[in-house]
Amino acid sequence: MTSIRQSGPSPQTPTKQRRRALKAADQIDPRLYGLPRAATPVLTILAALFAVFVLAPLLWLLISATKSQADIYTSFGFWFSGPFRLFDNIASLGQNISGAGVFVQWLANTLLYAVAGAVGATILSALAGYGFSRYRFRGSNALFFGVMATLLVPITSIALPLFLVYSKVGLVNSVWGMILPSVVSPVGIYLMRTYIDASVPKDLIEAARLDGAGELGIFVRIALPLSMPGLMTVLLITVVAVWNNYFLPLVIFSKSSLYPLTVGLSALSQASQSGSKAELVPVLITGGLVTVVPLIALFLLLERYFRGGLLQGSTTGL
Repeated sequence: MTSIRQSGPSPQTPTKQRRRALKAADQIDPRLYGLPRAATPVLTILAALFAVFVLAPLLWLLISATKSQADIYTSFGFWFSGPFRLFDNIASLGQNISGAGVFVQWLANTLLYAVAGAVGATILSALAGYGFSRYRFRGSNALFFGVMATLLVPITSIALPLFLVYSKVGLVNSVWGMILPSVVSPVGIYLMRTYIDASVPKDLIEAARLDGAGELGIFVRIALPLSMPGLMTVLLITVVAVWNNYFLPLVIFSKSSLYPLTVGLSALSQASQSGSKAELVPVLITGGLVTVVPLIALFLLLERYFRGGLLQGSTTGL
């Protein structure tokens, strides 16, 4: 018996159909932005060039972290050369080879400052954003605009008053001197207010009050679960801000054991430029690589919350 081969396209499985539907849903017609459809290849090329611009330094860090100091200056920057010294360079991060401090200690300090500051900023931003969004009291708008006005004040203009205040209350060379300013986030308050305006219905809150729920219970059981993307957005923004903060720890810390990564790597860079130590450049590059890896991992973990929170806040603020 001869088998008859059916001509034509094979039927698609539900999984393939679902993937194609999701891919089509993610594609945005450029005509919605007032652009012709022919602009799609141009935009794709521009996006690819931007990706190369962003990823090239990371690739250089990864490749250069595997080299010795001599190979860094003599070999091609975007390709490997032997011997492979990545693990030796990583091991050097645990040693005080420059006299400026130990990278592992700076990393632990940064984790402490970022986690404590981000958690505190997320909690305070949620409380303040919920209060500004769902409570109306005399002067609420003026108070909110006053909080937003602090975004216009550069940190450099308050550096000297901040140091004088810290010296009076004993926060110079103190962990709390770094954590307390980090828990106040005007951007987080704004995002949480706009997100709660859009995601927490007033009728739901009123119904909970009629059922006898307390204000704290409404906030914890209703407002917070509905605002989870906004909370994750504030958490991610604050972690990045504290992680990259350089000026504040530079002002308040004089002990290398309290340095975060930004100030510690700056001290290590100065030591490498002085020429007193021969093998500091690969250690400095490896430290830079280790510094960015946690932020990339955190962003990939919270990216869907971050994107949803920003889109929700931006559309509400219009």
